[in-house]
Amino acid sequence: MRTSLLKLLSLLFAFALVGAACGSGSDNASDDGGSDDSTQSDDGGSSDDGSSDDDSGDDDGSGDDGTVDLVQGGGTLAAVQARGNLNCGVSGAAVAFSFVEADGSVNGIDADYCRAVAAAVLGDSEAVTFVNLTAAERFTAVQSGEVDVLMRNSTWTQSRDTEVGMDFGPTTYYDGQQLMGLASDGFSGSSEVSEIAGATVCTNAGTTTETNISELAGELGISITLNTFEDYNQVVDAFIAGTCNVITTDGSGLVGRKAQQEPEDQEWVIFPATPISKEPLGPVYGQNDSEWADVVNWVVYATIIADENGVTSSNVDAALSGDNPESVRLLGGEGELQTKMGLSADAFYNVISQVGNYDEIFAKNLNPVGLVREGSANARWTEGGLIYAPPAR
Repeated sequence: MRTSLLKLLSLLFAFALVGAACGSGSDNASDDGGSDDSTQSDDGGSSDDGSSDDDSGDDDGSGDDGTVDLVQGGGTLAAVQARGNLNCGVSGAAVAFSFVEADGSVNGIDADYCRAVAAAVLGDSEAVTFVNLTAAERFTAVQSGEVDVLMRNSTWTQSRDTEVGMDFGPTTYYDGQQLMGLASDGFSGSSEVSEIAGATVCTNAGTTTETNISELAGELGISITLNTFEDYNQVVDAFIAGTCNVITTDGSGLVGRKAQQEPEDQEWVIFPATPISKEPLGPVYGQNDSEWADVVNWVVYATIIADENGVTSSNVDAALSGDNPESVRLLGGEGELQTKMGLSADAFYNVISQVGNYDEIFAKNLNPVGLVREGSANARWTEGGLIYAPPAR
């Protein structure tokens, strides 16, 4: 009994020593984190009314800062900077989003956001290798690291964000699924989905559009023949040939195809007036790389904030020396935060000067096919839309 008691006391003494050592290490970590947080607060604290938020962030973030410091330099950002080139996944066949021209160049809003990331990370918007991917290939390319970021009109969904194992950035275009048929078949812009009963409907394989139309047909109690193709060019070719009565994808995709491929002897009509789904489209990247996620996210936010503040590719130099503190910080002036992200101070200056703000990117690529911001979800938040960015401070 006495031997057992001695063993118990020895064990308790050992635990006490371990506890003391852990307590000492915890104090040191707290001191280091507190010092970093104080510096960050001094640089980033922009106003008195935001101090309570900043204080909360300091208390919550001291441990997080230490963790980030351990992983920075070994992720996607470091790999791209060392390579000197961004591998960006695109469709290559999505009119106005990413479309390979006859001369081999890639144009569209998605392609321009590839260029924007390259401008921020490498200082050169043309330091991009565009990787054309089908809908079936795109997510494997992200998971395998074949591409650093995917800009391929991909919808943010719960399953893709979790079990598929990817992370999504800010929405660059709010879309919704619609259908397109021939006026000669009796379809019009006011047609309802129920009118496709008995039709052969074609779309891309392995997409949310395939799932959406199947589920909706079931809900409506109508029967359709659903044919899917790996490439959307095949979908449109089948529609032109009469193999498909109706094709379906995001409304923006239908508008683009109608603008560029509608034969003179056919009249294509897009319906219904109200989309049948929500399709938030934006960048996709590998999971659990917060440093790279911050970079991609803030490239998008930078274009939105510049648009909000009236900063364009033509007046960016004046804005850098102007009197709007947020714009000055964002473009690399006093109080800039880009160097804390592993970028150069002028990273977002490069984005705006070389690629443009959100409105410039949108207008250049989407206006020509008839897509406009006014009255849509893609209008500025101050004008009734959903395009909104957190503050750069």
